[in-house]
Amino acid sequence: MKYLILFSIALISSCSISQKIKFKVPGYSDTTVHLVKYFGKNLYYADTAIIKNGVVEFDGTKQKAGMLGLLLPGQKFFQFVYNNEEVSIETLENKNEKGEVDFYKNMKIVKSRENKVFLDYLNFISSKRNELTKLSDSLSKMEASSEAHKNLTKQIESVNKSVSDYQKSIMSNNPDLLWSKYVGMTIDVEVPEAPKDEKGNILDSNFRYNYYRKHYWDNVDFNDDRLVNSPDFHSKLEYLFSSKMTIQHWDTIIKYAFELCDQLNPKSKAFEYCVSYITSTYGKSNIMGMDKVYLYMVERYYCKRDANGNSIATWVKPDKLDELCKDIPIKKNLVIGVRPPNVILRDTTDVNWKGFYDLTSDYTILYFWDPECGHCKKTTPKLETLYKEKFKARNVEIFAVGKAVGEDFEKWKKFIKDNKLTFINVGVTDQLFKDASDKTDNQSKLHNLLRYTTIESLNYQTTYDIFSTPRVFVLDKNKKIIAKGISISQLEDLIDREQGFTDLPKLFPPDPEEDEQMH
Repeated sequence: MKYLILFSIALISSCSISQKIKFKVPGYSDTTVHLVKYFGKNLYYADTAIIKNGVVEFDGTKQKAGMLGLLLPGQKFFQFVYNNEEVSIETLENKNEKGEVDFYKNMKIVKSRENKVFLDYLNFISSKRNELTKLSDSLSKMEASSEAHKNLTKQIESVNKSVSDYQKSIMSNNPDLLWSKYVGMTIDVEVPEAPKDEKGNILDSNFRYNYYRKHYWDNVDFNDDRLVNSPDFHSKLEYLFSSKMTIQHWDTIIKYAFELCDQLNPKSKAFEYCVSYITSTYGKSNIMGMDKVYLYMVERYYCKRDANGNSIATWVKPDKLDELCKDIPIKKNLVIGVRPPNVILRDTTDVNWKGFYDLTSDYTILYFWDPECGHCKKTTPKLETLYKEKFKARNVEIFAVGKAVGEDFEKWKKFIKDNKLTFINVGVTDQLFKDASDKTDNQSKLHNLLRYTTIESLNYQTTYDIFSTPRVFVLDKNKKIIAKGISISQLEDLIDREQGFTDLPKLFPPDPEEDEQMH
């Protein structure tokens, strides 16, 4: 059971103000200070002024309602509520018991109802946090079955209840305050006990989780854009998609991402933040397969256009939208779980056509490489070793597509011969390239080629988004992608695990440099 309740202070901003914001902080004089604000977890400058004799004043007409902060020299700052009223605050720079700068200990709210409630809340929470810390420390030293342990547990529950009651009282007594909305956002949903049958057996073991998830946002007003400019809005969103709340599988994440974003007003800041956060988080993820989340989010919320041809992602500039959306159809064909387009090209004879769809292997390694690529020169022979010593006998085939146009044609064949590559090697050979791009008789030559191959195969670099080499895709027996962008050691480990050979010695130990290059 978690007894220690942690509370954070958020920054929020919204509607326009026409009041002054004044501070008195003795000890600071004739220096530049800043107002700061948040959008999610990120901090931004809002305004700048000179503090004189410890006093500084800002023009509120430049700000939006919400919670801001005063940033002082040395990266020291404190936060305050700003909600369409004049604000006047006096404080001193103090150090708490941990040696940290604390502006709240001696803070005085000269003018501002919001900040009086806000400061009272901070002081109350601070005292209860200290109380809980002491009780929890004592509890950890006691036997769980002892009477003293039971009594302390009751005391901790009582303190937690007092905090909950205090939060609810703020909301009920100050429904018009912005701070009340913020407090409401931090309160967890109360989950009822799971229904039971006549014998007392729980009818649905997932009831509490499903209820909590369904009501997760009950205390958040998505139509109040001020709440989005808060680290706590970010934390709540981040927690929802963490492993504690959501199975970390791309399809599961997509399901819940769509479920959340589709219910939001596309013109709201909540929509902008949620869509941006989910898209960027999984777009930057190093976890294999999570690119599917990014691609589906971009397609659904950035690339779709309304009747007037406009994207609902109004916060993104048109040229950036074009960049985001141009390769989505191609990349969606390359996500885990999808059967990618076949590649049918000629082998080193420059006569025989081969395509990986024709292979009956249990697994297929689709490998794109370049005979002049330095990394390929190291990786390709290792791949041959894996094929010869492990994969071939276990019905794992390698279908390698090499760069073989122009001078690379002979270099490609020479590399294959010198390194005694025995797996399947195909490429857009020099002659094939010339025939496909022949402008004098293009229609008939290309038409003839397409009896054996496809446009997608001839343009495999575009089809498979090959911007660098080597590139690896691992396909199952149905030719669906199960892994991609992995190194030789990771490939060996994957196939060994897939085929139940986890105890076999590894031919290639992990290589951090290679792992990074192949990703």
